[in-house]
Amino acid sequence: MAGPSFHTGEQALQTRAGSRERLAEVGPRVIRPAMPEPHQAFFGQLPFIVVGAVDGDGQPWASLLTGAPGFITAPADDRLRIEALPPAGDPLEGLLKAGARVGLLGIEAHARRRNRANGRTGAVDGAGIDVHVEQSFGNCPKYIQPRQAEYAPGRPAFPEHTDFTGLGEPVRALVAAADT
Repeated sequence: MAGPSFHTGEQALQTRAGSRERLAEVGPRVIRPAMPEPHQAFFGQLPFIVVGAVDGDGQPWASLLTGAPGFITAPADDRLRIEALPPAGDPLEGLLKAGARVGLLGIEAHARRRNRANGRTGAVDGAGIDVHVEQSFGNCPKYIQPRQAEYAPGRPAFPEHTDFTGLGEPVRALVAAADT
């Protein structure tokens, strides 16, 4: 991805915070146009990845794609292949079309490590998606509490779509008690 490391929305926030000039210098040093080998290996050992995309109304959506370690491969330093798709009914399902902009987040909780990749989808087939990586960078581990994630085969049924106006007390209590 040629040009600035940050999109216009990020640049506007940086201007408001008074950090745009500093980050304009830092961005090109930490945001790479392709994945270094450690990032390629990192994504390949994960049991899940968070995939985000924006719908036609500008609404962002994110979902977990899961598989046994190895379900993500890096055939090149600027490409990832994810052998998984969102389940039927997932809001992300219709957004992963060839050419769509996507953001990827991989988390290795037991090591408090996370890496990001942004790019565009290439081929999308019945088994998964190709992502052409335009930006690759690590993220700070500050808010990651050590956890051990394990892949459990099988796909849970995706619940029917339900509209709601807020979180109930049990869910709010669960969120309030979270340490991450």
